[in-house]
Amino acid sequence: MAQGTGIICSEVNGRGAAAYEEEPQRRRVAIVGAGLVGSLAALNFARMGNHVDLYEYREDIRHAALVQGRSINLALSQRGRKALAAVGLEQEVLSTAIPMRGRMLHDVAGRTSVVLYDPCTQQCLYSVGRKQLNEVLLNACDKLPNIQCHFEHKLTKASIKEGLMEFKQPHREGVVAASADLIVGCDGAFSSVRQQLVKLPGFNYSQDYIETGYLELCIPAKAGEFQMPPNYLHIWPRNSFMMIALPNQDKSFTVTLSMPFKMFASIQSQDQLLAFFRQHYTDALPLIGEEQLIKDFFKTRPQHLVSIKCKPYHYADKALILGDAAHAMVPYYGQGMNAGMEDVTLLTSILGQQLPLDEALAQFTEDRWKDAFAICDLAMYNYVEMRDLTKRWSFRCRKWLDTLLFRLFPGWIPLYNSVSFSSMPYSECIANRKWQDGLLKRIFGGSLLAVVLAGSAFLVQRFLSPWTVMQSN
Repeated sequence: MAQGTGIICSEVNGRGAAAYEEEPQRRRVAIVGAGLVGSLAALNFARMGNHVDLYEYREDIRHAALVQGRSINLALSQRGRKALAAVGLEQEVLSTAIPMRGRMLHDVAGRTSVVLYDPCTQQCLYSVGRKQLNEVLLNACDKLPNIQCHFEHKLTKASIKEGLMEFKQPHREGVVAASADLIVGCDGAFSSVRQQLVKLPGFNYSQDYIETGYLELCIPAKAGEFQMPPNYLHIWPRNSFMMIALPNQDKSFTVTLSMPFKMFASIQSQDQLLAFFRQHYTDALPLIGEEQLIKDFFKTRPQHLVSIKCKPYHYADKALILGDAAHAMVPYYGQGMNAGMEDVTLLTSILGQQLPLDEALAQFTEDRWKDAFAICDLAMYNYVEMRDLTKRWSFRCRKWLDTLLFRLFPGWIPLYNSVSFSSMPYSECIANRKWQDGLLKRIFGGSLLAVVLAGSAFLVQRFLSPWTVMQSN
């Protein structure tokens, strides 16, 4: 058994089930939430030799015809790819993912223009289905003998200090009691595990709902093909609101309409809805179809979006929260999943240092909270960029300048590239952008001053020349 953390660090893979059974001591880890971050965390804890109980309040997603809850498409980028590669799943996921090379912008008249993410090195995002990715991770969990999955187990009570939990099952009377050495909450923005941490002294927590809601629509395939170019994230920016569309493997597009709740409330009839789309989304309306638009728009209410910051992410050596449970964010930078997976990458690296577990978890909090706060802020900024700034000439000029400087000086990494195509800590991405802004201001300020001085000198010269001639006469 590894010394220090008590988290066994010998690999299960390659040793076989028999070798695993020969290890007499192991830590029991309970992970609440079998979504993307939870199932990835289960793989990492199990690969280090621990016994993992993975609890999920929904049914097994692999057997569900329709997954309830948010189904905003996911944009897989470098941080998520790195986490998947660490458990040997990156290529399996990428084999069915759809590359998105940039943004395709749709104006009010239906004209389109393309802004590439990375015209220099051709890096791209990948559109992946939430359900499909979750299935890949859960199938990998099933292959390890030291992971036990418990579906339809809703956490109703937990005693963090004692490591005790109670779960409720939908078709069973009473509760299911369980215990663990370490409880890991990967149960989303409204985390039950975090609710227990909030009760403890020293836990800081804040949440902010934005006044924008979202509603999901669909552009179906036509004759078995995409109705729009598939290798782009499509955006209809409209100042205070917008619509985006991501490609799916079945040749459809998942469409997300985001706008203030008061705008949603102003659309009460079918005629008002169609008039709104004819005015703002003239090219998208025939792709969605009027009947389908009416059906999808009025069948559900617009959903709320929340940004959550908290600290610390752990309690002693007893509990930890990861992913949205620790740092829920609005989805407009496409980093929610990637940031959650990066949590697991960082945690696994720290656990490998053989620190006592309480020190390891404390280090995770210290190393992560600034970056988690930073990406929550960046996600809010990117919503403004997508709905408004992408249409402005100043934004496009800065994008062109960043691309030129990146091409000439590879050390000049634009903000979007540093966030999406590198593992640079999020807080450093912001600091790097501020440094770039300051440098450009000094350069352009100096250039402007030089132009003003040169112009002034020229005017003075022109004024003094006739005067000098008059004086000489």
